[in-house]
Amino acid sequence: MPDDDDLPKDLAHITPAYKRALWVVVLINVGYGVAEMIGGFLADSQALKADALDFLGDGSITFLGLLAIGWGLRLRARSALLQGIFLGAMGIAVLGYTIYRTQVLHVPEAGMMGVFGFGALLINVIAVIILLPHRKGDANVRAVWLFSRNDALGNILVIVGAGFVFLTGTSYPDLIVAGIIASLFLQSSFSIIKDARNDLKQSESS
Repeated sequence: MPDDDDLPKDLAHITPAYKRALWVVVLINVGYGVAEMIGGFLADSQALKADALDFLGDGSITFLGLLAIGWGLRLRARSALLQGIFLGAMGIAVLGYTIYRTQVLHVPEAGMMGVFGFGALLINVIAVIILLPHRKGDANVRAVWLFSRNDALGNILVIVGAGFVFLTGTSYPDLIVAGIIASLFLQSSFSIIKDARNDLKQSESS
């Protein structure tokens, strides 16, 4: 990774504090993503599995953003474009499997859903606080911020879904939440791809 003095002028938003923030976000996202995926299988919750994929995807994308620091605008935009495509593919996969699960119904463990959902919310609130001072910049920076901001909403939905699973005794609230999280994946994917294309155009005109 280049020294700060060697960074291009359009990377004025990149600071040592921002790099440290990204490393913290990578570690907490990947760590909790693995834990929540295990919890998703134990609770048989599609919503938890979808949220765990979101955490793992966030960690991977944030790590890619770290690697992209110091690259030229065109390469950074292509990196963000790959992030957006990856997130879109993940959203389609989660949505497809959720539709499949409507035909193979298993009632998830509501208590475990709620516990992991609440833990995920705490992790994402921490990530949002860490990234709040660093939410403006190129497409990579905006992608990282957008993921963390939207994740908190997904975690709230998991907690609400767990409550409705408990009240109804059915798996439908879990599947609905998983579908909404998949839709958030697709919406974020569209926004990131749009930002990346704008940065690519800017790099071509400069």
